[in-house]
Amino acid sequence: QVQLVESGGGLVQAGGSLRLACTFSGRTFSNYGMGWFRQAPGKERDFVAAIPKTGSLTYYGDSTKGRFTISRDNAKNTMYLQMNSLMPEDTAVYYCAAASSYGGGSLRRGQTYSYWGQGTQVTVSS
Repeated sequence: QVQLVESGGGLVQAGGSLRLACTFSGRTFSNYGMGWFRQAPGKERDFVAAIPKTGSLTYYGDSTKGRFTISRDNAKNTMYLQMNSLMPEDTAVYYCAAASSYGGGSLRRGQTYSYWGQGTQVTVSS
């Protein structure tokens, strides 16, 4: 069974940076596409970023492109999200997710993912 554990969340001032990590266990990490999503109180879950098995491509949501960078280290079974120029509207619980089967742009959709972490809180103060 795949297990995902997020870390690195916290409180940061606007304009600051955080680096989230998602540690994968239970299966072969390099067989899974990975993604980050976030959900703020009272709002729907939003796509943040995704990276396929090989890391050859990356996908970003409109609100995070240019500020966030997704990466993965298949040797360490870990995915990362470097978040720069943080804004108060980035405040949310951030979730990592894993997908064993996907195609095209489906890594942008939450329904593609079979496994989810418990989430890590990111709070950006103004």
